Amino acid sequence: MKIRGERECKACGTRWSYYETGSVGCPACGSLRSVGVDERTEHTDLQVAFDLTPVRNAIDETEPDELAERARDRCREYVRRRGFVNAGTLRNLDDTYLAASELLHVGDIVAREIHLEDRDELYFLSLLRDADRGERPPVEDVPRSLQAARGLAYATAVREYRRDVRTWAADRDLAADERSALETLGEHVTRVRMLDGDIEPETAERLVEATRELARGLRGDEFAFTQAQERLDALEFADGDADGRFGG
Repeated sequence: MKIRGERECKACGTRWSYYETGSVGCPACGSLRSVGVDERTEHTDLQVAFDLTPVRNAIDETEPDELAERARDRCREYVRRRGFVNAGTLRNLDDTYLAASELLHVGDIVAREIHLEDRDELYFLSLLRDADRGERPPVEDVPRSLQAARGLAYATAVREYRRDVRTWAADRDLAADERSALETLGEHVTRVRMLDGDIEPETAERLVEATRELARGLRGDEFAFTQAQERLDALEFADGDADGRFGG
């Protein structure tokens, strides 16, 4: 949505930036009566805290399924409110968002699993430990049983990011090859989601890297755009990843 982010309080005259506070309330007097003093700018990135500390603090006295439910709820609220266009500027697809998305999907599995494998519980706990710090487990640490959760989480994150890229690009004159690259990215996301995310972690990582390079390319980095095109072209769907359905 386009908003006037620079606000002036009608009650006391204080000026502040909604882009920084995420609140329409005056930081000086609390009044909700304000006017915008700048041009309307695209803004989808709402201010939202992401803190898993209360969940981590309950590890010793809480069963994994309940712990997973608490983590899942916090991650769902975070990714629901997050966006990637801040005051007209396209932000990156960041590791915190990816980690939160993965913890959301892994937490859903842990919450429903009756007989949880030790390696799956340890992986869940590693996500819980680091997700709100913007740290993701390396691809080699992903258990085979949770690869689909990572794949689906990343594909969903890329889908949401691509949606904001299209919003950001609406007022820009994209070249034909730029529009084509965005469409190709969308097609890859659709295929991964049709596979319920069941792809190799390395493939999911390549999808993320292609997305990031495409964003840099659309912001003017020609080399990054070329790299994105090459990555997207290399993500070929065939009869093969780990289970013979995805390759590239």
